[in-house]
Amino acid sequence: MWQAAAEARPCVFIDRDGTVVESVHYLRDPKDVSVPPEVIEGLHLLRQAGFMLILVSNQSGIARGYFSYADLLAVHARMIELFEAEGIVLDDYYYCPHAPDSGCACRKPETGMLQTACREHAIDLEHSVMVGDADCDMELASNFGLPGLLILSERHTDPTLASHACQDFLEASQIILREYAPQH
Repeated sequence: MWQAAAEARPCVFIDRDGTVVESVHYLRDPKDVSVPPEVIEGLHLLRQAGFMLILVSNQSGIARGYFSYADLLAVHARMIELFEAEGIVLDDYYYCPHAPDSGCACRKPETGMLQTACREHAIDLEHSVMVGDADCDMELASNFGLPGLLILSERHTDPTLASHACQDFLEASQIILREYAPQH
């Protein structure tokens, strides 16, 4: 697949809705963006350990006409504002605006967003993981050869698809540090 460059860093690929922001059905209003405290704590732990933080999110609400690209950008800006207020900066973010039946290569569980991230960043895939709250996140992890950490939620999910099932993002972060961080 990709060769790890000498400066390559491990990465946590992170889903957005239900993983680092509270789940809101077709989130379109920035005022509805809420980041749980355990997410901030987990992101700090991962950043301190040297992990890159890259967001990957399906946003089919655009293709379905539920919200516009401008709405997506406004929600994203609010999320970034909340993160930055807590000293967190993401390394990058990727959104798929396509509908589930579009056949695009970027819609999770397809690997297009991760392939793009690997082209644009020096990522140590041996020590990278995917964290999300949906089966498509765990299928993406499997399709890309990464461990998948599932945040248990009210969604109907299959925990057997995950390497680990976690109660929240902080627990996922602690598992990542214990089991997947490079040993120095």
